[in-house]
Amino acid sequence: MLPFAVSKPVIGMLHLPALPGSPGQRSDMDEIREWVVRDAETLVAGGVDGLMLENFGDTPFYPARVPAHTVAAMAVLARDVRTRFDVPLGINVLRNDGLSALAIAAAVGAAYIRINVFTGARLTDQGIVQAEAHEVMRLRALLAAPVQVFADVAVKHSVPLGARNLEDEIEDTIHRAHADAIVVSGSGTGKQTSLDDLRCARAAAGATPVLVGSGAGIADLAEVLNYADGLIVGTALKEGGVTTRPVDAARVREFMRAVAAARP
Repeated sequence: MLPFAVSKPVIGMLHLPALPGSPGQRSDMDEIREWVVRDAETLVAGGVDGLMLENFGDTPFYPARVPAHTVAAMAVLARDVRTRFDVPLGINVLRNDGLSALAIAAAVGAAYIRINVFTGARLTDQGIVQAEAHEVMRLRALLAAPVQVFADVAVKHSVPLGARNLEDEIEDTIHRAHADAIVVSGSGTGKQTSLDDLRCARAAAGATPVLVGSGAGIADLAEVLNYADGLIVGTALKEGGVTTRPVDAARVREFMRAVAAARP
C-alpha cells in the first residue's frame, strides 16, 4: 500500500537547482532553499498528495555514488521541506544513488525513495548504470527504516543492454528485488508514458502499485488512471511546461481538478 491518504495520489516534483559543487551552480544554499520551499508551497497549496525531492540540476550526473557534500545539501533541504509540509516526502538522488537516497530519507523521516535502475543494467548518458537492489534493501533492513522503494523499469534516458520483456523485468523487480512500487515512464523527462507499457506493467505487477513517472497530462488522465495507482508529475506543473522553471500555481490547480474528475 502506498503511503498516501488518498487513492491515485499525485506526487509533485521538487527539482533542485544545481547544488554546491555542481558545474551549473548559480545559487547559494539560502537561495536554493527559498526556491524549493516556494515550489513546495505552491504544490501543496494546489492540492498535490506528496512531494519528491530530486537533484535535477546536478548535471552531468554521477552514475552511482554522489559526493558527501551533495548528500549533506539534499539532507538539509529535505529536512526543511519535511518539517514545513504535512504530506509524504520522497527522495531521488540522480543518477542512481539509492543508498544516499535511503540514508537521507531515513534521517529526515521521508516516506519513499525512487531508484532509476534497481535491477539489471541500462546504457545511459552516464555509461552503464547497474542494479542497486542488493545494497539498498540490506541497508533498509539494517536501519529498520520504514521507507518504501519506488523502482523504475525501463527507465527514461536509457536503453537496455540486451532485449528483454518488460514483464520479466517487472517480475524480477517485484519478486527478486522486493520493490514496493513500480515506476513506468516515457523516454525522457516530461515525455509521455506509453499506454501500452502502462497496461503491460499493470498486468505484470499484480497487487504491487504502478506509478506513472513522466509525461502525465490532462488530456489522457482518465485512461491513465484506469491503470496507474499514482502519478509523479514535474514538467506539466512548471511555468510554460519547462522543467527547470518554477512551479506554476494555476497549472497545479488545473491539473488537480482534472485528477479529481478522473479518479474512479
